Amino acid sequence: MKYFLDSAKLDEIKYAYENYCIDGITTNPNHIKNSGKPFMEIVNDVAKWLKENDLEGKDFPVSFEINPHLNQWEEMVEAAKEVASYSSNYAIKIPCTEQGLIAAKKLEEEGVRTNVTLVFSPSQAIPIGKLGAKFVSPFVGWKENSGEDTYEYIQKIVNIYRIKQFKTEIIVAAVRNGKQIADFAEMGADIVTCGLDVYKASFEHPFTMLGVNKFCSAWDSTIQ
Repeated sequence: MKYFLDSAKLDEIKYAYENYCIDGITTNPNHIKNSGKPFMEIVNDVAKWLKENDLEGKDFPVSFEINPHLNQWEEMVEAAKEVASYSSNYAIKIPCTEQGLIAAKKLEEEGVRTNVTLVFSPSQAIPIGKLGAKFVSPFVGWKENSGEDTYEYIQKIVNIYRIKQFKTEIIVAAVRNGKQIADFAEMGADIVTCGLDVYKASFEHPFTMLGVNKFCSAWDSTIQ
């Protein structure tokens, strides 16, 4: 399973790439806001970073979400093409609406890769696989915050995509903890995306530090 970093902060992206072996990046308007920079500046900065690290044109996707106020497919396609022109690595996030699905189909037909996002049910995921989007992003964190179980619906999406042999890759989005990462890997999801702090927490366990401290004590008590 691939790890994508959910962030628009270049310092976090650099750190995760250099230390965590991340396989790609996802962003959304919240991440852009938190970066403190204008949207197109981030688009340009990440494109430069990809080239500097010899990642341009390689299998390191970066998803950018276009203006969410756009609600007609023609507007979405125009905005998506502008962002995609900055890097061949860019996949454009399109909302899972009727107009969004039309836009995603048109863009894929023209060679612009898409990440259809804000998916919350298996029935939403099916047409995304049928149209051949590069990615589908079913969310888990938001659903769980509302008291919904997310494991069954992610498993259903994974099963449907296997049965239908869809080429679209499944990005489990809004992942909140290490248990979810492991569970979705076991289910067969292609990718998880989460923030830097979630990855950091998933790498740690209190028993690991307990063991380190015990071994340090034993080392210090041993005649060297």
